[in-house]
Amino acid sequence: MKPAAFDLRHAASVSDAVEILAESDGEGKVLAGGQSLGPMLNLRLARPRLLVDIKRAAGFRELAADGKVFSIGAGWTHAEIEDGIVEDPTQGLLRFVAHGIAYRAVRNRGTMGGSLAHADPAADWVSTLAALGATIVAQGAAKQARRYAAETFVQGAFMTKLTENEVIVAIEIPRLSTTARWAYHKINRKTGEFANALGVAILDQKTGLSRVLAGATDGPPLILPRTSGRLYEAGPEAACRLIADELAEILPNSDIDGLELHAVAVRRALMQVSKEQG
Repeated sequence: MKPAAFDLRHAASVSDAVEILAESDGEGKVLAGGQSLGPMLNLRLARPRLLVDIKRAAGFRELAADGKVFSIGAGWTHAEIEDGIVEDPTQGLLRFVAHGIAYRAVRNRGTMGGSLAHADPAADWVSTLAALGATIVAQGAAKQARRYAAETFVQGAFMTKLTENEVIVAIEIPRLSTTARWAYHKINRKTGEFANALGVAILDQKTGLSRVLAGATDGPPLILPRTSGRLYEAGPEAACRLIADELAEILPNSDIDGLELHAVAVRRALMQVSKEQG
């Protein structure tokens, strides 16, 4: 199947991309790596009047850092993160997650920002960056950056807080200390597919960060606050005992099998943190 007809414009910069989007009256879509948008166009699930190509636009691959936060431009690809071409402020978590995204051909073109903007609930960066407490930086017609907390950025399947004329320009990621422990467990039918359930656990006692997340739900990724607190106070094994009840409270309308699948993913992530600590 071929996509419906559309116009294509190449943006020269972030500001240029925003201006072109504003001219489209809500009928424009940003094209970065195209690994999610391309298939949707071919299946005619997406029918934008205009595509704004930002692959060579200036301002989407900036890097900045200080002692607490690392800012990565939205245009860096999964493969570049996997290969360590950019710094990993998370003691290896970003590289590990990038390596497990789809296949190498997809990772060569797909971008972190594009994945976040697409907002598939099962996408790896959606859950990973929420678990890290990252901040998503976007620019719109006002030409002033707006910041969104990654854990609330995705509002539902393929729905984000971005306005029609905003584009993601960077992601600000908190640094983990050298003693931090993390684990990421994905349950899927076969390697390369989107996840059926995700579990993420991060424990950094030096900075006081303790986050446990269930991802690949039907909507936004879910931080588990009680389980996260127990992880920090009493360790992974104690935290495991809270998972099932907390998930049932947060997702009261989910079926038993779905809840158990997510509980297993989170439990395995927690136990991996326990092994790393040992």
